[in-house]
Amino acid sequence: MQTIAFTPETPPTEDRAEAFGRELDALRTRTLEDLGARDVAHIRGVIRAMRWFEAVGRGLLHFGVDPVTFVLGSASLGVAKILENMEIGHNVMHGQYDWTRDPKLDGKAYDWDTSCAAEHWRHSHNYEHHTFTNIVGKDRDVGYGLLRVTEEQPWHPAYLLQPIAALGLALGFEWGVALHDLRIDETLAGKQSFAELRERSRPFLRKAAQQLFKDYVFFPALALWNAPRVALGNLLANGIRNLWTFAIIFCGHFPEGTRMVREEDAREETRGQWYVRQLEGSANLEGGRWFHVMSGHLSHQIEHHLFPDLPASRYPELAREVRALADEYGYRYNTGGFFRQMGSVIAKIFRFALPNRAPRVAPSPAP
Repeated sequence: MQTIAFTPETPPTEDRAEAFGRELDALRTRTLEDLGARDVAHIRGVIRAMRWFEAVGRGLLHFGVDPVTFVLGSASLGVAKILENMEIGHNVMHGQYDWTRDPKLDGKAYDWDTSCAAEHWRHSHNYEHHTFTNIVGKDRDVGYGLLRVTEEQPWHPAYLLQPIAALGLALGFEWGVALHDLRIDETLAGKQSFAELRERSRPFLRKAAQQLFKDYVFFPALALWNAPRVALGNLLANGIRNLWTFAIIFCGHFPEGTRMVREEDAREETRGQWYVRQLEGSANLEGGRWFHVMSGHLSHQIEHHLFPDLPASRYPELAREVRALADEYGYRYNTGGFFRQMGSVIAKIFRFALPNRAPRVAPSPAP
């Protein structure tokens, strides 16, 4: 395919965006044609590993009596929950393995080990977030309705408390995600009736009840006299998973350099411009193979937003080509280490808790 040489100083013309988009479409097509046995082997291998971590974790919690087995059991169960939510649940529910025709990998039927109802997540995440990425007022994942992460969001005094709100969201992240598609804020603002909220709440209440029963009634009851230990271990494992997923998700969406878009600026968007918005609205994390697996390969958030339905295990190799194309066409490719990206996220949470600074006005020249 013939390409045009661009530099970072080249104006962001429609021709540049469309040429960039054609390159990414071609890359996606080549990857789809190459899918096969190694992709299936990867996801099935992760599923086996997740089951081993869960079995070891539950065994140590159920039959152990000392603090060491409690810590190891909780940690092992936490790893299992991270693998299930990130590399398995998130990616399978994106339809990344629908081409296998395996009922266990069917994105429309899979239900994950978390309190968020699968049908709610497919709507709020697969559709809303991936269609309207970083469009303020359309993408409800911008700040998750709790946090102000860009100056395009209007400031309110309640945001002064957002460092505390962010900590609460991190500790209970699965519940923040689970409540997300209920749109409680819209009911409070009069945009959604209480009857609609009641209807939306049914899948959430059903799934939340299942999760609470499984983690804090069923498995503790199996442990008999060890029930309090098992319940506490499950709580700690869920907390480990929540903190990790919060960190990975926020590092992929809100570090310094990610671009937010006004609704009017994306109204007449072309396919190529959609690709550019995904690229400039996401950020990657650098690390080794197991770091990427534990993140669900969302450490490659850029590639995930460009190709959400391709198997995530392909993202590391796709990243090399995407980065080269971004350099060629003069677009920024935002990547960095975990602590650098997380540090910039925390800085933004504190900075945008305050009102926007008034622009400096140059003093009038003396008469």
